[in-house]
Amino acid sequence: MESNAQDIALWESFKGGDKESFRALFRKYYSSLYLYGYKITQDKELLEDCIQDLFAELWMSSSKTQIKSVRAYLLKSLQYKVIKGLQKRSRVILNDSEPRETEFQIGHDDAMVFREDHEKNGAKIKAAMGQLSRRQQEIVYLRFFQNLSYEEISEMMDINYQVARNLLYQSIKALRKNLVQPA
Repeated sequence: MESNAQDIALWESFKGGDKESFRALFRKYYSSLYLYGYKITQDKELLEDCIQDLFAELWMSSSKTQIKSVRAYLLKSLQYKVIKGLQKRSRVILNDSEPRETEFQIGHDDAMVFREDHEKNGAKIKAAMGQLSRRQQEIVYLRFFQNLSYEEISEMMDINYQVARNLLYQSIKALRKNLVQPA
């Protein structure tokens, strides 16, 4: 929680015009944003453009938006920008009243984090993760790879706190079931 308080202080300082605070936020979150964005699209050029646009718009914006979590705010903003960028590139217009389903993939590198001793275990976990729904994969990624709190996850995924807890519980339960099944 101390890190979140430091991030909020950096955010407030940046919103007050401090360029060094802005740079610090960019340096701190660029990698996390890139890794998260790469789960949505593997178009590296689009992803880098979206991250740059996000920070450029933040710098230009005079908004005094109060936020609870800098990380969740940035991830959600990037998610929005990437989806809009993909829509522009494919000329697809989504109805905003419908929930946005994006292709969310857990990569082999991420699955390796779970690996115990052998490549075989990593492949088994990746296969088990592949059996989860996109929302389940996303919540597992946000909780265990991005280390977001339930509050941050609920903000990111536009669900309430209890739904986030329940979804993660069900995701872990399904993951365990998938791992126990004979290959």
